[in-house]
Amino acid sequence: MLPVRQLAYKVNSLEAAAEAHHRAFGSGPFFVLRHVALASSQHRGVERPFDHSSAYGQWGSVMIELVVQHNADESALHEMFPHGSLREGLHHAAVFVDDLAAAIARFEGEGAPLAQLSVTQGGTAFAFVDTRTSLGHMLELYEPAEQLTGFYDFVAAAAQGWDGRDLVRELD
Repeated sequence: MLPVRQLAYKVNSLEAAAEAHHRAFGSGPFFVLRHVALASSQHRGVERPFDHSSAYGQWGSVMIELVVQHNADESALHEMFPHGSLREGLHHAAVFVDDLAAAIARFEGEGAPLAQLSVTQGGTAFAFVDTRTSLGHMLELYEPAEQLTGFYDFVAAAAQGWDGRDLVRELD
């Protein structure tokens, strides 16, 4: 079983979306990482820039990611929400996998091809497989490396006993 670790929404404003999600569900606080540094990013096998910013908050046992793509290049995000579209909504659910390459191959064999494979400057690889036909959204896959699980733990810990103040916080 692959439990959902994160739900990610394409939004137009990180701050407005964080406020709306918090008002509706009590989620937060949200930690903002602007212009996430990537070492590489391939969309449908072609190297393309993926300039995006994200806000990460906690909603019960699930992390919430709010994401904005800044550039017009093709991406897994733009496949569902074309550049310039003001429409917002669920883009992907994220799961941890033991072996990223094997999981990508498994999903491809089940009719969910790789849409995008990106690697952060810190070395964390993440893949979007196209599960829109079966799930209605993309699925993000990544291996639970210490740096990644530590960030999940950090966001979850910040939500424990949080008093609702300082909703949006910038990360370096």
